[in-house]
Amino acid sequence: MSANRTERLLNLVIALLSTRRGFTKHELFDEIELYSEAPSTAAREKLFDRDKAFLREQGIPVESYSEETLYDQDNSVRRYRIRADAYRLPGVRFTPEESAVLALAAGMWEQASLGSAAARALRRLQTRGVDADDAAASPLQPRIRTNDPHFETVWKATVTRTPISFGYRPADRARTAGDEPARPARRRRSTVRHLQPWGMGSRFGHWYVVGWDLDRKAERFFRLSRMSAPVTLGDGSYEVPESFSIEASLASLDSVFAPVPALLRVRKGAAAELRLRAGAKTAPAEQLGWEELTLTVPDLDALAADTAALGASAVAVHPPALRSAVADLLRLALEAQTKPVPAFALGRRAPTPAASSTAAQSHLTRLLDLVPYVLGNQGADLEDTARRFGVSSAQLATDLNLLFVSGPRHYPNGLMDVNFENGQIFIDNADDLSEPVRLGMDEAAALMVGLETLASLPGVGETPALASALEKLSEAAGESAQAGSVVAARLAEPEGSAEILNTLQQAIAGRRQLDLRYLVPSRDEVTDRTVDPRRLFSVNNLWYLEAWCHRSEGVRNFRVDRIHQVTDSGPASWQGPVPNAAFPSGLFRPGTEDTLVTLVLGPSASWVESAYDAVRRADLPRGRSAVELRVGNTRWIPGFIARQGGSAAVAAPADLRSETGRWLREALENYGPDPQG
Repeated sequence: MSANRTERLLNLVIALLSTRRGFTKHELFDEIELYSEAPSTAAREKLFDRDKAFLREQGIPVESYSEETLYDQDNSVRRYRIRADAYRLPGVRFTPEESAVLALAAGMWEQASLGSAAARALRRLQTRGVDADDAAASPLQPRIRTNDPHFETVWKATVTRTPISFGYRPADRARTAGDEPARPARRRRSTVRHLQPWGMGSRFGHWYVVGWDLDRKAERFFRLSRMSAPVTLGDGSYEVPESFSIEASLASLDSVFAPVPALLRVRKGAAAELRLRAGAKTAPAEQLGWEELTLTVPDLDALAADTAALGASAVAVHPPALRSAVADLLRLALEAQTKPVPAFALGRRAPTPAASSTAAQSHLTRLLDLVPYVLGNQGADLEDTARRFGVSSAQLATDLNLLFVSGPRHYPNGLMDVNFENGQIFIDNADDLSEPVRLGMDEAAALMVGLETLASLPGVGETPALASALEKLSEAAGESAQAGSVVAARLAEPEGSAEILNTLQQAIAGRRQLDLRYLVPSRDEVTDRTVDPRRLFSVNNLWYLEAWCHRSEGVRNFRVDRIHQVTDSGPASWQGPVPNAAFPSGLFRPGTEDTLVTLVLGPSASWVESAYDAVRRADLPRGRSAVELRVGNTRWIPGFIARQGGSAAVAAPADLRSETGRWLREALENYGPDPQG
């Protein structure tokens, strides 16, 4: 966003807040000098219309009215204003306990723009008793996974009631209840769909959008990860039925995704993770060295990925759709792995630039939030304030200088008095901007959905402060609170994990030592560990325990769904302070014997870069990328490639690339036309 546009919008907000009667647009053109830069009258009118629309999108309530009803349709006499009571954040106050859950909710969002929205909301609520640092004391640090490529666009469409169109690839099998057989597996074509989104929700580790399918004339669900073409925003708007409930819609998926039986053939001693699942049963197989494993699962796609990751040590037998899905994953992975490696030059990872609309929103709201913050903290340290607002000291100085020259053109005494010459910030004569802006739609939704997600977690959901914080937040958000009711997120919990999560939280709070039975998939074995737990956090819908491991003599992360037994073994011997960082810097800790692995990723696997904390990266044609990962060992890489079904391949080192191709070929040999063969 250019400095000129920022200044123009800021002056527009100040002008519209300064009068009850309001201004006509021609009075605003005279009052705000920067409108004179437009090359023509028509361009100036269009610029003003865009500015109004932008402010309204940010939740700033620009009103228009006419004093002469006879000329109500004449835009030249319509007046514009911002009522202070509609603009300002209500005066609710939050207790320290409520502050803690709000800060925890704000930190849950992985996706950049929603994370920024939550941070802005938290910053505004600081004047109401909320402190972002309060989240650090919680032993639970959850994250909402939002790395589906189309998440942001679908989110925007859902909360603004905007129609969308997109390419969609249906599931390769029928997901039916009861004993109705699945349709024969085949790669189904992508079709263009047109939807009025009513709500969004996460379920079974995936995000879904539900709404009115304009082509089928019926309510339908669509999984975001199956959208095969860019999502396009349409024109117009629509009404969501009063009876619609995103929670009820998500719950209905339980019957759509009815559990189905599956049969695998596994080598003796292999597939430890599948064997440990609830209800899993093993029986001898006809072939020497093999066993039959029977499971009942709600998602055959997930089981197909788990089976493919075991390579030649497991074969899907029934149903046919499962067998076909595993074979497809292995075949597509092998095809991608054997393609020539494209030319690229890896470079240092840089932060993903924010979209222009997000950058514009961030800059304007930062300026509007800065004034009430300084007014409430006169003499605030320049460098500390810059850190709080997530900018450099130089950028903050630029912002303060912009505030100093912003205000009514014909009323110089209406300008703010800004002083920061000695490294301390003072602002005066800024009554119109003295209160924080009311929460915008995305800001309110980010916090409300975060709170409601926390409410479903064991150990946190029972906190009385959570319910009271949600009630007060709804009051503070006003009309924007409705956005939180159309989005619901549920962190995927491993089967039977609620009790383990509770036990781990209690051990952290009580500083207890634990003995764990822990599955190590890269070695396909169960190990015994003694640990001193420090905290729990989630990444990409998976829960992790950060703990001091006595066997490794260092801090390690343990996936909770791989912990199959927990025993209290007394007081923790590690007595260091509880970590105060809001979130671990990464899942993987560098070691002297680490291996650098380069992967080529398709667009649908772009999440790997951030999830695995890539060291370097390079852009490739058609939305692909190359990333360099640091890994402690490479045993898990072939299985990981198999899971991706062609959206990822090993480019280097050369021996791992060759080994992965051989591994995939050997696994694929198990799949012939005869399911029993």
